[in-house]
Amino acid sequence: MSKLKIAIQKSGRLYEESLQLLKDCGIFVNNGKDQLKVSVDNFPMEIMYLRNSDIPQYLEDGVVDIAIVGENLLVEKQKNIEVIQQLGFSKCRVSLAVPKEVETDDLNYFQGKKIATSYPNTLKNFLETNNISADIHIISGSVEIAPNIGLADGICDIVSSGSTLFKNGLRETVALLKSEAVLAQTSRLDAEKTKILNKFLFRIKSVLKAKNSKYILMNVPNDKIQDISNVLPVLKSPTVIPLAEEGWSSIHSVIDELRFWDVIDELKENGAQDILIIPIDKMVI
Repeated sequence: MSKLKIAIQKSGRLYEESLQLLKDCGIFVNNGKDQLKVSVDNFPMEIMYLRNSDIPQYLEDGVVDIAIVGENLLVEKQKNIEVIQQLGFSKCRVSLAVPKEVETDDLNYFQGKKIATSYPNTLKNFLETNNISADIHIISGSVEIAPNIGLADGICDIVSSGSTLFKNGLRETVALLKSEAVLAQTSRLDAEKTKILNKFLFRIKSVLKAKNSKYILMNVPNDKIQDISNVLPVLKSPTVIPLAEEGWSSIHSVIDELRFWDVIDELKENGAQDILIIPIDKMVI
């Protein structure tokens, strides 16, 4: 039987969260120290731990079938790779930054300036789109130090919290693109591996849906059940269970994390009491 080959970053910010996603999907990995290729016992999958910058090429060549990788890297490498699922973690931005003493955020500051970056393709395309002519210096690491040593007037790099910029006397000005971890696939997937991938995607979507949802229980006067039901963003319809106290029922449903507090306020205004919120581990729909 075929095994789906998945690449994940062998170290760095994506590594732990990628393994956690696999675990949440019921795929348990028992890899020894320094192993770069591991077979999974309870799912037809083989995991390859690769350098982050190598993953797009391995995908394009069909050496691996799928990968968990930063969207920003795919944009930079410009490979023939399809993104099939946003994963919602390792969110960041590719941004321009300048020394903190520079007061303007205007993009025109970079006209004729030197910019240090490890994302030359992303930066070049952005500057061309905005009619900015600048001298791009390609640096493979420690981009933040470039202005301090006189190599550049600004930088273009990944920004998450901005703490690294702050420590190096820089501040973010313009975001070129927003990025997060994604599941990407090669264009060379055969029918058997596509079937395995669909099973894996089903698990991922169930996990992600659960993370963005909460199970909600509340006590409601019977004459308010319809009003409460109209507020709840349910999958089909809420579950209504009569209570021992006459005239009251318990309503159970699912609520979207993004709308949580707005919905709670509406529920209280419509008579809901004793509201309980419970995390959901998996959500199969």
